[in-house]
Amino acid sequence: MKSAHSGFVFLATLALVSAAALGAAPAAAESWNVDSSHTEVNFSVNHFFTPVNGTFDEFDIDLAYDAGNPTASRVRVTIPVGSINTRNERRDGHLLSADFFGADDHGEITFESTSVKAADDGSLIATGPLTIKGISREVELPITLLGIKDIPAEMQEMLGGAKRIASFKASTTLDRGDYEVGTGSWAADVVVGSDVDVEILVEAHLR
Repeated sequence: MKSAHSGFVFLATLALVSAAALGAAPAAAESWNVDSSHTEVNFSVNHFFTPVNGTFDEFDIDLAYDAGNPTASRVRVTIPVGSINTRNERRDGHLLSADFFGADDHGEITFESTSVKAADDGSLIATGPLTIKGISREVELPITLLGIKDIPAEMQEMLGGAKRIASFKASTTLDRGDYEVGTGSWAADVVVGSDVDVEILVEAHLR
């Protein structure tokens, strides 16, 4: 026959194990390797009424994505302003000047999510500070999963060891005036539109 002490020890041990299990932190989202050759950071802004498209040729994207628990996901984006490319050297030089981005003093654009939540339509919304020209504002960045696929074993070596591929699209519209980009020149205010459409296309893989 078990003693009362033995029963107490058993219950106490069970309680401790249960508490540890309930308090255990969820597994961290896996870090995905971004394929820069199939990733783009694009923007479009009107010159009077005509959309002018551009891109940033350089970027660093740190992505952790958990398909089973999207709220555990996170993203950090760093973009060197000097990599701006609108296919017009004179215009790019002007955009880098103090009239617009002031790249000499503010060399990077950054975004880092502080939370990620699932929207009703199945997309994700990453919320966090976006910093441009030294000004930080919290934004919501909608992200759509374009697709996710397991790679057959016979194809993995050809794809650099990738075992799973996922593609994402993030898009938003920014008011450049919120970041004092192009607000110091009356000509820029009149000629260039206020709204800037931003689209980030990301292809990433797990090894």
